[in-house]
Amino acid sequence: MNDELKKYLFADRSTRVQTVYVEEAWKTGMEHQDLPVAVRTLLGELTAAAILLASNLKFDGSLVLQVQGDGPVALLVVECTDELNIRATASLREDAVITDQATMQDLINQTGQGRFIVVLDPSAHNPHMQPYQGIVPLTGESIAQALEDYMLHSEQLDTRIWLNASDHRLVGLLLQKLPGQGGTPAEANVEQSWERAQHLAATIQPEELRDLHPQTLIHRLFWEEELLELEGLSIQWHCPCSREKVANMLHMLGKAEVEDILRERDVVEISCNFCGKPYQFDPVDCASLFIDNPDSLQSGDNTLH
Repeated sequence: MNDELKKYLFADRSTRVQTVYVEEAWKTGMEHQDLPVAVRTLLGELTAAAILLASNLKFDGSLVLQVQGDGPVALLVVECTDELNIRATASLREDAVITDQATMQDLINQTGQGRFIVVLDPSAHNPHMQPYQGIVPLTGESIAQALEDYMLHSEQLDTRIWLNASDHRLVGLLLQKLPGQGGTPAEANVEQSWERAQHLAATIQPEELRDLHPQTLIHRLFWEEELLELEGLSIQWHCPCSREKVANMLHMLGKAEVEDILRERDVVEISCNFCGKPYQFDPVDCASLFIDNPDSLQSGDNTLH
């Protein structure tokens, strides 16, 4: 099955329905990130949620979701562009002890200091748009509940979200009530449709969300409804790190510092701070960095791992 986001509309335009299904992109993204089961699950749910929301962006740019707090997990962060390119990572506190059954509140919000952050970041092609950042307390017992609260109170959008994540797969379902004309008979019908959509979707079982093909799931939930199906959107993992960028960073560190690292370790090993992908530079690789400018002594701020 392709990694895909699907959109549907109730025939009366009252409700937006979306599904997300990701396998290959998630495997790619987690290949170099060794995370505890509970953290990977939570990060996966946040990633699925970011895809569902980013698919409705009205500008070129990206949506960033961050969850941070005072538990053993310091930070979860996911970025999804308007083209549904994703990347995601988690930062754990040193010596963190995390059980497989740990909840979101256990991991991040142990003393109530957790925060949920939404960033809308326009691309350079939108010079007149400024980034937006919304910060709210981390509420609820799950990523889905936290997002529902945020969408209702910060965006004034009635939203229901169901999420499931494992080592191999991310899935999600979103319902969203679309704005109508208040006080009209048509609005009353829209409200009835929205209530019916919520009632039908609430019958979903966790194993159905996890295991069913999204089209099968939609048919099972809404088989009596007239839905307009929109073209699916593909999803890809994309982290902009590259060997060339790492080489440029080492060049900025300077020849003397790179040689000091080689004397200690025989090889320079660097992992991307975001996706964890490792890069290695042996003495020959490092020497080639300074052939054109052997006296380079510039320093940089990058951290080596």
